Amino acid sequence: MKPRPSRPAAAAAAPDFATRLLDWFDQYGRHDLPWQHPRSAYRVWLSEIMLQQTQVSTVIPYFQRFLHRFPDVRALAEAPADEVLALWAGLGYYARARNLHRCAQQLMREHGGKFPREIEAMTALPGIGRSTAGAILAQAYGERHAILDGNVKRVLARHAAIAGYPGLPAVQKALWAQAEARLPHTRLADYTQAIMDLGATLCSARAPQCLICPVAQDCQARIAGETARYPGAKPAKARPQRSAQLLLIYDAQSRLLLERRAPRGLWGGLWCPPLLSEGEGSAEDWLAAQDLRVGAAQALPALRHGFTHFELQLQPLRFAAQARGTLLRESRWQWLDAEQLRSLGLPAPIRKMLDSLPQQSLP
Repeated sequence: MKPRPSRPAAAAAAPDFATRLLDWFDQYGRHDLPWQHPRSAYRVWLSEIMLQQTQVSTVIPYFQRFLHRFPDVRALAEAPADEVLALWAGLGYYARARNLHRCAQQLMREHGGKFPREIEAMTALPGIGRSTAGAILAQAYGERHAILDGNVKRVLARHAAIAGYPGLPAVQKALWAQAEARLPHTRLADYTQAIMDLGATLCSARAPQCLICPVAQDCQARIAGETARYPGAKPAKARPQRSAQLLLIYDAQSRLLLERRAPRGLWGGLWCPPLLSEGEGSAEDWLAAQDLRVGAAQALPALRHGFTHFELQLQPLRFAAQARGTLLRESRWQWLDAEQLRSLGLPAPIRKMLDSLPQQSLP
């Protein structure tokens, strides 16, 4: 009988995604981040909120200063909002700081200062969405919940070849399904950090290092040679251009007029000199309406600042007040000296501009 030809040996199955990722993390992952020692719910929560839209290297000094001043939920809940915003100034996206403060107060009021262990109760807290809740529960308590931050979206979109912009509901639904399907049953805290680390280091937006990636063997984008295609780009849209006048009004003691801005909107809750957007009338009309008598305006160099959805050009105008008017009886208006300004939450570009003004030229 003619012998049958031998079959080629079957290729060994690759270890599952989580196993390979954890093996890589043990050797190459980030193990010395300040919020990892210890991984308390409070520290993880602070780091997750700060890391939204912000790089780790930028966050670390803010996290350390914040933790030194507010070591626990109670300290944060009882702090004045101005102090919270002052320590946050420079990180941007100030709604995050306001939500941190509100969340701490709600934790004290409804949960005795402790974070709930149920994801539904966690996502009911201000500023905590599904991914942030999953990160807290996984890293602080070792519970089996997925996360889906920007780095993780990129890893999963490439590995599973999920096309389309991740902000679209259908794409996001597919990414969540992948995130949950790949969860291990043990080492959830390490796995959560590992998949974030992979996206932040090897699986970067540009020039991913596929040759040394632990999950490259079955990455569909790598196999197809299309890593640049995933995740899909946000549809291009030109950012609107806006302009405003910034009124720097000093009294005879060189104190600057500041307003606490409304909680919502541009620089919500921060202190800022009067800001007149397009369509709000001239500086002269505004000053007259407030019964503020001032000298001639001194125009300073224009200031440009980019926001997520628009570009803002500010034209600072400096005035010396000769009579301080009557509107300032409201608590949202204050005349403040340079020393007082240091302890307030001011928008970072405004603080930078004020710090650059030569003191000898003040009115």
